[in-house]
Amino acid sequence: MHSKQNCPLCTNKSTLFYQQNDRIFFQCSTCNGLFLDQKLRLNSSKEILRYQLHNNDIEDIHYQKFVLPITTAIQKYFTKEDKGLDFGAGTGPVISKVLHDNKFQIAPYDPFFHKHPNLLKSTYNYIACCEVMEHFYNPKKEFNLLKKLLKPNGKLFCMTVLFDDTINFHDWYYKNDPTHVFIYHQKTIHWIKENIGFSKVTIDGRLISYSY
Repeated sequence: MHSKQNCPLCTNKSTLFYQQNDRIFFQCSTCNGLFLDQKLRLNSSKEILRYQLHNNDIEDIHYQKFVLPITTAIQKYFTKEDKGLDFGAGTGPVISKVLHDNKFQIAPYDPFFHKHPNLLKSTYNYIACCEVMEHFYNPKKEFNLLKKLLKPNGKLFCMTVLFDDTINFHDWYYKNDPTHVFIYHQKTIHWIKENIGFSKVTIDGRLISYSY
């Protein structure tokens, strides 16, 4: 038996949702978030090794197309004078690369690969968080930080794959990555809006946009 664990986002009770070998997920009864059994999380050194396997070549046109929902939204809502943060930029900060090419001001931050803690002392007009939020061990702390880093009228652009009840979880590729420790449902996204204190959220496929 696996002891029940409280949700790392909203701290409420959860129930065992899925169990197969080293993939054990609980589902929160309040925000509907799915989270990996905390005993199965990778330590930092194994987590870094996993990220280094990602083939994130910033010159790769397919990679640039993949982040297009975020880079397009930023260029739609913001100007070259606005300041941005590429949060969780990873080994290949492709969003920063695409926006720099278009003369936008954006700085890459990553706790492993672009560790510049001074960047977390500023505030930003927009923040990009692409395929990052599913890696948050402490999503409540991270979303509070992201909100704090935004200027008034700023926007947080996230990309992730949401879970819904039409998905066969057992066959779903997204749960198999050992660094995907928290998976979001539409209800989870709205819980964050209400409880972290954003004024608005929109969901457009993989793109989730929070407004300050």
